[in-house]
Amino acid sequence: MLNPANRVSNIPPYAFATLAKTIAKLKADGADVIRLDIGNPDMPPADFIIDALTESSRQPNTHGYGGYAGIPEFREAIAAYYQNRFDVSLDAQTELVPLIGSKEGLANLHLAWLDPGDIALVPDPGYIVYGMAPRLANAVIQTFPLKAENSWLPDFSAIPAALTQKARLMWLNYPNNPTGALATPEFFEEAIAFCRQREILLCHDNPYSDITFDGYRAISPLQIQGAKDVVIEFNSLSKAYNLAGWRLGMAVGNPTAIKALATVKTQIDTGSAIPVQKMAATALTGDQSWLQDRNLVYQQRRDMAVAALKELGLNVTAPKATLYLWFPVPSGYSDVEFHQKLLSEAHVSIAPGSMYGQNGVNWMRLAISAPTERLQEALARLKKVSW
Repeated sequence: MLNPANRVSNIPPYAFATLAKTIAKLKADGADVIRLDIGNPDMPPADFIIDALTESSRQPNTHGYGGYAGIPEFREAIAAYYQNRFDVSLDAQTELVPLIGSKEGLANLHLAWLDPGDIALVPDPGYIVYGMAPRLANAVIQTFPLKAENSWLPDFSAIPAALTQKARLMWLNYPNNPTGALATPEFFEEAIAFCRQREILLCHDNPYSDITFDGYRAISPLQIQGAKDVVIEFNSLSKAYNLAGWRLGMAVGNPTAIKALATVKTQIDTGSAIPVQKMAATALTGDQSWLQDRNLVYQQRRDMAVAALKELGLNVTAPKATLYLWFPVPSGYSDVEFHQKLLSEAHVSIAPGSMYGQNGVNWMRLAISAPTERLQEALARLKKVSW
């Protein structure tokens, strides 16, 4: 009998893949399911971004391999974006690497940085990949809690010294998925000092920095003096530029970590297609004003959803960033029970918070990335459900 490696056997199915199968079955049975469980941008990118893709695709010399390190135009665009957006200077040769979507980079970093038995410090709740990818490197996952009473920020002083002595990397993510929490410069200063003192690589996931509301402007830990000593940041064009399916991202920061990640990638992929990289370069360096109009649509959806959920008696606040509303379930339900109730009675799927960790139990995450009309329909259906 043939068997896969233990590292595969020990990894549970990806939660959203399992949920997608459940929803597919309902749809096959004729149900009109509205998915508010996944942050998948519904709006297209700006026309000039698509034009760059189509124009490049027509060139005869753009259909070969995109190169292990990415084309120079994309690399330079990443550096220009960080300079313009965060006032962070990056060496385009040593302090960044293009990714085939940031999820790929998140996963491959663990192969580049962790040996068997090393510890990865992972937030709970947090993006699912943080807690699963270390297992592919036969590393050990240790979670640290994010709690509502601390604004979903970690208490570094409460992380046991026994864990930090063996920890090789630590994940943070602000603006935060799933909670919508925000970080301040003072918080990042504390995080960087914590990791520098313990020689821990601080991995920051920053895909929501350009989806902000009410005048809020997200920051990067790389803006902190000396951050490159310990910080590698992952960013993505998926959410920020409505390019989720094209799989475009970047890792930037500490040159040692960047080199290690790039080395792993040379053994696994040969980069994105050249026209796709040219599209990404255009998105990062072109007119950014269209993002404000896009964010206004999200903000209007956010306000509509917050008002509707409050009317239903749910305790929800309006986030200043991300695509998600994060709220506790009504009394008498677990998050899984509430998810199942809404899915079966209203055919509306909202993610149960326990998907993101133990500290997400009895919380829900609603995504505002469905078309406005579908979001309106979903909220109308919820009003017909009794709880």
